[in-house]
Amino acid sequence: MARMQGNSPRSVEGVIDDFVSARRGREIITHIEHIKAREARHAPWPSEVPGDLAGVFQNRGIKEPYLHQHKAWNAIFEGRHTVIVTPTASGKTLCYNVPVLKAILGDPSARNLYLFPTKALSQDQVAELQEIVNDLGSSICTYTYDGDTPADARRAIRARAHVVVSNPDMLHTAILPHHAKWANFFGNLKYVVIDELHTYRGVFGSHFCNVIRRLKRLAAFHGSRPVFILCSATIANPGELASKLIEEEVSLIDENGAPSGEKFFIFYNPPVINAQLGIRKSYLTTARSIAMKFLGSGAQTIVFASSRLNVEVLTRYLKERLERRPDMKGLIRGYRGGYLPTTRREIERGLRTGEILGVVSTNALELGIDIGTLQACVMAGYPGSVASTWQQAGRAGRHRGVSAAVFVARSDPLDQFIVNHPEYFFGKSPEHGLINADNLQILVSHIKCAAFELPLKEDERFGRENLGEILRYLEEKGILHRAGDAWHWTQETYPADEISLRTISNENFVVMDMDAENRVIAEVDFTSAPSTLYEDAIYLCEAQSYHVKKLDYAQRKAFVRKVDVEYYTDAITSTKVRILESFAQNYTSELTREHGEVHVAWKVSGFKKIKFSTRENVGYGPISLPDQEMHTTAYWFTVKPAFLFEMGFTRAQVIDGLMGVAYLLHHTAPFLLMCDTRDIQRSVGDRNAQWFVGTLARERGRSAPGIIHSDDGMELPVDSLERFEPTIFLYDDYPGGIGFSPLLYDYHGTLLSRSLSIVSRCPCSAGCPSCVGPPEEMGKESKKTALEFLRRVLRDESQVQA
Repeated sequence: MARMQGNSPRSVEGVIDDFVSARRGREIITHIEHIKAREARHAPWPSEVPGDLAGVFQNRGIKEPYLHQHKAWNAIFEGRHTVIVTPTASGKTLCYNVPVLKAILGDPSARNLYLFPTKALSQDQVAELQEIVNDLGSSICTYTYDGDTPADARRAIRARAHVVVSNPDMLHTAILPHHAKWANFFGNLKYVVIDELHTYRGVFGSHFCNVIRRLKRLAAFHGSRPVFILCSATIANPGELASKLIEEEVSLIDENGAPSGEKFFIFYNPPVINAQLGIRKSYLTTARSIAMKFLGSGAQTIVFASSRLNVEVLTRYLKERLERRPDMKGLIRGYRGGYLPTTRREIERGLRTGEILGVVSTNALELGIDIGTLQACVMAGYPGSVASTWQQAGRAGRHRGVSAAVFVARSDPLDQFIVNHPEYFFGKSPEHGLINADNLQILVSHIKCAAFELPLKEDERFGRENLGEILRYLEEKGILHRAGDAWHWTQETYPADEISLRTISNENFVVMDMDAENRVIAEVDFTSAPSTLYEDAIYLCEAQSYHVKKLDYAQRKAFVRKVDVEYYTDAITSTKVRILESFAQNYTSELTREHGEVHVAWKVSGFKKIKFSTRENVGYGPISLPDQEMHTTAYWFTVKPAFLFEMGFTRAQVIDGLMGVAYLLHHTAPFLLMCDTRDIQRSVGDRNAQWFVGTLARERGRSAPGIIHSDDGMELPVDSLERFEPTIFLYDDYPGGIGFSPLLYDYHGTLLSRSLSIVSRCPCSAGCPSCVGPPEEMGKESKKTALEFLRRVLRDESQVQA
């Protein structure tokens, strides 16, 4: 802590006292939750735990285990698959380390696999486990097996490792395809530990379930049936998610016996600076000011931002304020995906040693990476779920003592609902982790991998889809060859190498510094690259600005040069949605509600230049990149023409209103799903004429009076309601869909009624980011029409759900 001045136990408390004394009703600090310190609840060491093993932990200060650890061990010793769900820093690691070490001490041939979602977590676990092994004086071998493991060490690990610590990606690409070399390991596999269960949702979780299917298949082939031990942060359905992930029954342990320090959780709503338009002070500026209060007092602080761009912007702001002398350089660091691994490890070490006073991060540091004991956490925007918010808040105050967590709300409806309804947040989490392991695109990819590993038979179970039909399809494509009753892999390619678990595409773009002999400074995933690395973009990396001089799209390379500019860039995207097939329909007198398959096409058409100091637009530029497209699933509803006539609004008013309703639904849906607003997307279109919200936003104010141009060049009369079937889409932002759409179809009434509650309570006059969106984007009639539309649709009280 050499460079941290004034870092006393009172430093964070002094800032909290300032918050309490400055509280002014519900306008700015809407809530302060005082979470009192909690004493531990203990249980005795089970008799099954060997005395020398229990003695090691007792010598390390663990005289008695916590209650949840005791219960977890009882379930695991009985051979039951078990999921442990307790808060951050509650000792979940001990829940699996004790059974694993007990198994190895009793049978040195026993093998165990630890899986963590990131390499950083894997390295943390090896270090902790190795300390225990050293204290035992045992010859138990524990190794990390990831992309950084030297080739000459891999053979020794396969032969001798009692515990292999890895990640899903490495299991997928480097272990399962080479299972013959791991025959001894798989044949003696006793336990499989899966930590951070709550991260395995959406595309990642759906891929990972298929990886587990392959793991269990190979373990059975080599003669073992491992017990799965899973750990998770608090979510609504941990037992269900764990059971779906491993496709087995699980025992749920969710009674926390760990102690916790005193914490103050503060909800902060930036003040309104334009009441007429409902515009609030920038949440980034507010988060920066709050972070400065903690940092200025010497409290080691983490700031979470909602995007990689915001991480860079906030890091730059804080560096300018705090790194004013050469000896203070590096006091503030950014942390996000895309940084090189060596940079991330350096930052993690700096946080543990105290050399780094503050870090600005995406949710990459939300997980249990050991970054020491932070005292304050500032969240710039709602993380998207109650579970993620508690995870981020838990990075501060992981040990005894006073800590603070401050949630700074954005202006969008989701944040505003949370900041003004603390009882919703501090009640039981309503969120669910969802996966769709039988997404056809994902499933077929892993069937290819499974066939490469072992020939597949038609009567095998691999997901719910018809395996025989898929195998015959792959045979027709020349990918598999049938011999007898089995299908064999025939290609020269290596299927696992072509499949990324984190996204649908595994083709990352590399960012190369032209002034440093094209040294690679970062990576950008395929999906984000078009909106990040277009030519003339300002790409931010560790708060340094780079000008994108050239984008080689085919080779997945971006060439950049350092620049000193006072602005950054933000891309503009437009989208089209076309219905392919409806899976379910529901009809009322007002609208038709459906969910099914859609085709989505989008393009990055331009960018804005935004000034750092004021966040004002200072220019625009065009972008010329290939269109992106996908098939996915969507929930949508089409408003009936007769209902539109009954409302008495013009076509232009209806368009404004439905754009506002779509904005509301998009920002309200995450209440009902454990997802971020970025996991689902919205679009508004005419089922017949195919105009879309992106087009309307661009054309508004540029067309002739009374005319709107469609994407195909048609002129549409604004006031005509003939042949007009406006449709609102909410679609899964993943190829093939991930399971959100049928849920939204079922939640239709709840979704509309909550949206009505938000817009009717908002004090703005014509719309704002907290309800239907800014009137300059959605139209001046948006709020008025949206309110009337929602009230009429929900006028039958039987449709309104709490």
